[in-house]
Amino acid sequence: MDLSKIKTLIDFVGRSNVTELTVTEKDVTVRIFCTPGKAAPIASAKALERSPASPAKCSRDASADTQASIITVKAPIFGVLHRAPAPGQAPFVKIGDVVEEGQTLFIIEAMKVFNKVAAPQAGRIMRLTDVDGGEVETGDMLAEIA
Repeated sequence: MDLSKIKTLIDFVGRSNVTELTVTEKDVTVRIFCTPGKAAPIASAKALERSPASPAKCSRDASADTQASIITVKAPIFGVLHRAPAPGQAPFVKIGDVVEEGQTLFIIEAMKVFNKVAAPQAGRIMRLTDVDGGEVETGDMLAEIA
């Protein structure tokens, strides 16, 4: 699938009420989805022989606590998770850090494209994944923000 076709599909999802679109051409599947509150849709592509496209999963899950609302930040796409901007540098966030809405928490590398994972709300990092430099699946828990 060529890049111009993927860009056209991303533009379509961004302009429409469609929240997820999956297109398969030959042995490549492209999943494009737009999460509520985000400006731009996210694209994910992977070869079918690695694993079939998984069903849609929400990129964030809010559960009410008696004292505070905790948001679970989940991996929006399949790829290699990077907790720091570059090898040898400090991670974007640590447990206990206070983050602002939209602040970069992680980078997920998928097909040589680096996708930023931003904080869906302001709050304190309560929990982080142990994965760094390894693969994550769509829907894997990356962090919890309270």
